[in-house]
Amino acid sequence: MTIRGRAVLIAGPTASGKSALALAMAREQDGIVVNADAMQIYDTLQVVTARPSDEEMAQAAHRLYGAVPASTRFSTGQWLSAVNAVIQGADPARVLIFVGGTGLYFDALLNGFADVPEIPAEITLQVQQEIQALDGEQRLELLLREDPVAASRLKVADPQRLIRALAVKRATGCMLSSFQDKMSASLLAGFSEIDRIVLDPDRHVLRGRIAMRFEAMFSGGAVDEVTALRALELDPALPVMKAIGVREIGDWLDGVISRDEAIKLATIATQQYAKRQRTWFRNRFSDWPRRVV
Repeated sequence: MTIRGRAVLIAGPTASGKSALALAMAREQDGIVVNADAMQIYDTLQVVTARPSDEEMAQAAHRLYGAVPASTRFSTGQWLSAVNAVIQGADPARVLIFVGGTGLYFDALLNGFADVPEIPAEITLQVQQEIQALDGEQRLELLLREDPVAASRLKVADPQRLIRALAVKRATGCMLSSFQDKMSASLLAGFSEIDRIVLDPDRHVLRGRIAMRFEAMFSGGAVDEVTALRALELDPALPVMKAIGVREIGDWLDGVISRDEAIKLATIATQQYAKRQRTWFRNRFSDWPRRVV
């Protein structure tokens, strides 16, 4: 195994300043910025997904930004394969700076990844509807019948993990643990130093940044991007079609809502998303150093 130098992991909610910090580090240390955001991987939506600008990317090496066609459904496993190619192609002495808001990417990068087949959305929805009327004990009893290993690993009846285990069992006929027990190794195993940072701005400061960001996006190219995306006539179920701003701007283009309403709705959706990100990072990355910016 090639012994490599330093890797820096910068996680945080949207609009927390991750990209700016990563760029500053890369410029200071001749580092390579590697995208760890599930939406910024796609092309077409540079402004809408707050991907670094062309000017910013020209100031330091950036990888995996806008690298995948919008028509693609890009999985975590595929992202790991792409990251592995970046790592193998980089000078071992260069600092790699992984930055983004997709917690699952960081988790897979550090701890390995279970390559579970894609689960049809209708099966997941069916499970969600089935457990709505059940209390925590009843949910665990259901999981115990269908996937006793997953049930034994749950300390509490976490709805998302429970839904995931049940959906996998029903879609594949195999217990989730059969995939998890074949997890890939951490891609960072060969690095001599790994620094972790979670950006954690004040909640009110973050909400203000989000509000200003989408106002600027709307007048800074987001409308043209959504128009171009719609022209592709893609499957509405594709991940890129669910990027915050696509539906809101689309409704404005169709005359369903006003410009102000589109900005308001997209801002609210982004703030709600940022809240979910903060909760995820606090629960899963509680041992990562926090930085208030």
